[in-house]
Amino acid sequence: MPRLALSLFCSLLTTLCSGEESWNQFRGAGGNAYAGQSFAPTKPSDANTAWKKTIPPGLSAPVLSDGLLVLTAIDTHRFYTIAIDAKTGHERWRVAAPEVTFEKHHQAGSPAASTPLIEKQSIFVYFGSFGLLCYDHEGKEQWRMPIETPKSLYGTSVSPIAYHDQVILVLDDENTLHDSKLSRSRIIAINKKSGKLSWETGRPFNRSGWSTPTIWQHAQGDEIVVLGNGRVTGYEASTGAEKWYATGFSRETIAQPIVGQGMVYAAAAMLGGVADDQPDTEPFWTAMMHFDTNKDGQLGQNEITEHFTFPFRPELPPGHPGFGRPLPGDPKKRKARQLEMFRYIDKNKDGRWTREEFIARLNFDRGKPVLMAIQPGGHGDVSNSHVAWRLHKGLPEVPSPIFHKGLIYLVRNGGFLTAVDAQSGSVIYKERLGASGPYSASPVIANDHLYVLSERGTITVIPCGKTFTRTHQFDLRERCWVTPAFDKQTLYLRSEKHLWAFRDSNR
Repeated sequence: MPRLALSLFCSLLTTLCSGEESWNQFRGAGGNAYAGQSFAPTKPSDANTAWKKTIPPGLSAPVLSDGLLVLTAIDTHRFYTIAIDAKTGHERWRVAAPEVTFEKHHQAGSPAASTPLIEKQSIFVYFGSFGLLCYDHEGKEQWRMPIETPKSLYGTSVSPIAYHDQVILVLDDENTLHDSKLSRSRIIAINKKSGKLSWETGRPFNRSGWSTPTIWQHAQGDEIVVLGNGRVTGYEASTGAEKWYATGFSRETIAQPIVGQGMVYAAAAMLGGVADDQPDTEPFWTAMMHFDTNKDGQLGQNEITEHFTFPFRPELPPGHPGFGRPLPGDPKKRKARQLEMFRYIDKNKDGRWTREEFIARLNFDRGKPVLMAIQPGGHGDVSNSHVAWRLHKGLPEVPSPIFHKGLIYLVRNGGFLTAVDAQSGSVIYKERLGASGPYSASPVIANDHLYVLSERGTITVIPCGKTFTRTHQFDLRERCWVTPAFDKQTLYLRSEKHLWAFRDSNR
C-alpha cells in the first residue's frame, strides 16, 4: 500500500475505533475539530442539558478519554488539573501543579489557557508558568519537566500535541539568544514515557506566538506544521528538521493550521484583528462616537475619558481589553498617552477630531490578513513555488478555520461566517450568524453541523454545505471563550463559570 494511502487509512482507523476517545487534544483528534461519530444534539437547550457544573476559571478546552473529561483551572492562586466524570458531571479528582509565580498575561487571557493532551494511559498538561506535567488517569503524577517560561506579549496558550511516542510543544519566545539578535524560540519533542527531551529545533526568526501545531501526513512524509509570527513552517515529524516555510502572515498568529484535500492551510488576521485587506473605515469612526458626549459628530480633547483609545476592533465596546491600543494602568501615564494619540490625529491642532481627519490618519499597514493554501513537497522558501492560493478577506483573529467536505469555514468577530472552496480559494458565501460581538472559540463539527460559540455565550448551529441556513441558537447567559468538545452523544461547553453537557436523551 502506498505511504500516503497507508497514512490516511491509519488515521481513519484511529478515528473510527477511538469512539469517545477521539476528542483527545485541542480541537479533537488530529486538531481537525470534527467529531465524525458523534450524535450530539443539534439543538442544545435547557431541555437537553444533561448536567451543569461550577468550575474554577481557566481557558483550556475540555478533552476526553474513556468517559474521563479533563481540563485545567486556577483556584486559590494554584494551577489545577481537574478530572470529571463525563456521564454524570461529578468531579473524580483534582491535582495541584507545583506552586509557581503566574506569568504575565493579557487581561482577556489566562495563565491556564493551554489545553491538555489525553491518551489511554496518560494526561499531558502544559502550564507556561511551570512546564509540562504527566499524570495517569487517577491523577497520579508520572513525571514532570520544568520549562523556563517563554517571554510572551500576552501570555502562553499553545497546547501540546502527540506524534507517535512523542509530545510536541512549541515554545516561541520574545527573548533573544545570548549575544544575538535571533530569538530563542524552539519546538521540542518529549518522550511520553520518560519525560526526557528527544529533540529540539530552534525557531530563530519567530517571536511569541499562540498557535498550536498540526501534524500533516502526505506522500512525501509526516510533517509538523507551525504557524508563527510572519511565517508558517514545516518540520520533519520524527526528527524536527526544518523543511520549508512560507511568509506573508502578520506579527500575531493564533489559529491552528488545518489539513484537507492534500494541502495544509494557515490563517491569520491583520495585526489588531482586522479581517480584510481593504477594511471598511466607517465602523472605526462609529466606534469613536461612543466618546462624543455632546453629540456634535466630532471629538473634542475635553471628551477624553478613561477608556478613550484608538480602536483596533470597533465591534467591541470601549473598555474591553481588546477594543483598542493598550494604555498604561497608571492614570497620569494613561492621560499623557491619550493626549499624544489625540494630537497625532488632530492635524490642524484645533483641539477637535473631525471624521475626515480621523479617516485620513487610519493606517492598516500591519500585515495583510491571509488564508494560505500550501501544497506538499516543498523545501526552503515555498512562498511562491508551493502556495496554491491566498484569500485576504473574512479572516478570524482567534478562532481556527475548519475543513469539512471540500469547504473551509471561517468565523470572525461581529458574527460573520465565511465558507471557502478549499481547492480554489473562492468564497462560497459570507453570512451573518445572527449573534454579534467577539468570537474566540474555534468552530467545531458534529452531526454534519457546524457549532459556533460567541464570547457573549450564544451557540449557533448551522448545517454544513454550500448553502447557509441556521438550525438553532441558544443563549448560555454566560460569557464563553473556549472551543467546545464532543463524545458520541454529548456536546461539552466551557463558559466563564460552568462546564455544560448537552445530551440527546433519545440516544
